[in-house]
Amino acid sequence: MIVVPVKEGENIERALKKFKRKFEKTGVIKELRARQQFDKPSVKNRLKMERAIYVQQLQRVED
Repeated sequence: MIVVPVKEGENIERALKKFKRKFEKTGVIKELRARQQFDKPSVKNRLKMERAIYVQQLQRVED
């Protein structure tokens, strides 16, 4: 359960923004979308490998 403490006099828009940020960090929406369809293990492995290559390229560019 997500709890967002709201200070007295704080704008409701700001509290909603805090809630949305906390909700994003939990990864509920991401997991829900992943469960909507079945991905074969080979597809998951390929995507994982592509992501790893992408991250390595980004790190190489930073150095």
